[in-house]
Amino acid sequence: MASEKEVSNGVEWRIKIADGSSERLVPEANPASRLLLGLKSFVVGLALKVWKFLQKAWDLGVDDPRKVIHCLKVGTALAVVSLFYYTRPLYEGVGKNAAMWAIMTVVVVFENSVGATLYKSLNRVCGTFLAGFFALGVHSVASQSGQRFEPIIVGASVFLLASAATFSRFIPSVKARFDYGAMIFILTFSLVSVSGYREDKLFELAHHRISTIIIGTSLCIIISMLICPIWAGQELYTLTTRNMDKLATSLDGCVEEYFKDSGSVVESNKECHKKLQGYKCVLISKAAEESMANFARWEPGHGPFNFRHPWQQYLKIGSSMRSCAYCLEALNGCINSENQAPEYIKKHLNNSSLKVSSNSSSVIRELEITIKTMKKSSNIHSLVGEMNSAVQELQNDLKSLPKLFNPPSIPEADTPENKKIEPISRTMVKMPLMEIVPLLTLASLLIEIATRISGIVDAVEELENLAKFKRASNDKC
Repeated sequence: MASEKEVSNGVEWRIKIADGSSERLVPEANPASRLLLGLKSFVVGLALKVWKFLQKAWDLGVDDPRKVIHCLKVGTALAVVSLFYYTRPLYEGVGKNAAMWAIMTVVVVFENSVGATLYKSLNRVCGTFLAGFFALGVHSVASQSGQRFEPIIVGASVFLLASAATFSRFIPSVKARFDYGAMIFILTFSLVSVSGYREDKLFELAHHRISTIIIGTSLCIIISMLICPIWAGQELYTLTTRNMDKLATSLDGCVEEYFKDSGSVVESNKECHKKLQGYKCVLISKAAEESMANFARWEPGHGPFNFRHPWQQYLKIGSSMRSCAYCLEALNGCINSENQAPEYIKKHLNNSSLKVSSNSSSVIRELEITIKTMKKSSNIHSLVGEMNSAVQELQNDLKSLPKLFNPPSIPEADTPENKKIEPISRTMVKMPLMEIVPLLTLASLLIEIATRISGIVDAVEELENLAKFKRASNDKC
């Protein structure tokens, strides 16, 4: 049964339950109120997302202001090229479609670095010029062959040249330097050739297309080089030296982490973890190095780098560093291994292992200084000699390692008691061997890292000769 009861603000509904008690029925909310509440939640949620996005954008700009400058440079280039539309003499001079091509050129060729902008600009100009030249030649031949054979000649030329240009993009040397130009050649040749079949003023069309692309690319190159330029060569140079520092820091951190005292685990945990992650930056930098080296070859001389600077040699240095980083990744696995050698065995290799890592990292840091200053080092050979001496010391400690866990001697008499001792001694030998496997792996990896560091030394010395580094001021020779 339901009963109603008047209250001061309206009617209150209650329902009786079987046990004699009653329960108040709460009326449903007004649909308009629910809609308003949902709209309010949506607006608040949207505002929070926009605020978080703005915070991330602000942090990105603060972290690297050059990205903000690049955005302003692109806006400046587009604003200037838009004058072809806004100014009547320029508009009438280049035409409607040509002005649109100039704007499109700025959008597609303006890149973050000078080298990337030059690469795309020169490829676009050359690809467009060659495509226009071939298209005019094909149109001249096809127009003289009559209406019956003209579409056949044009279609066949598009098929042959587009197929040949596409195949050239699979050639490694062409793909590395002229891939974008080949794509522009295919696009422009196809458009001009097909348009020429219905267009009477084909030469004027090709002329407008080439001229406006030259205007757009020239504008991009000038702004990119004059306003806060970002050089791909400088970026590659900085990346190489930074990776060397991270590699040396990770090497020291890995070995120190393995041989550290148990009491210092808590206070050095965060700092050591940061050191261990440095080698990963070396491992993932291959694509960036190849891209920067390709773009750097297009750049003119800037700073200490001349036009013929051997940028490809930096790729060899990066490859040598990655080979060391792979060993460091395996070294990091020894640190996280569940099977750890006893402390007394660790102490036996502690000094020699730390010495190898310290001398190896010193060699890497000396190479870093060599590349930074672009001067030949007078200490590198002595540092390599110290590293090799430390490796020899570690190898000697490894040879003396079996003496620490020699099994007990077994009597020669063949008695029942001696037969029981033999399996026990074998078990004792197997247990220490299983415990020291990570330690032996670590020592072997340290020796291998020292060998691969010699490869980095050779690559840097080759760079010194190719780039003609000067001798250090303290070098008497």
